[in-house]
Amino acid sequence: MSKETMSVQEMSAQMGISLPKAYELVKTPGFPSIRIGTRILIPVDAFREWLVITSNKQK
Repeated sequence: MSKETMSVQEMSAQMGISLPKAYELVKTPGFPSIRIGTRILIPVDAFREWLVITSNKQK
């Protein structure tokens, strides 16, 4: 069973960006994230969809 969410640290590593840049990205309007207390989680499927949509906008 694969994980449904990932942490900001995992997203940072997966994208190859710095942790501060990843936190900046999470605060961007429209970026898919869930706050549970102080923890920030990113739904994997929503993140992949956001990535495709965002990359298509920049073409």
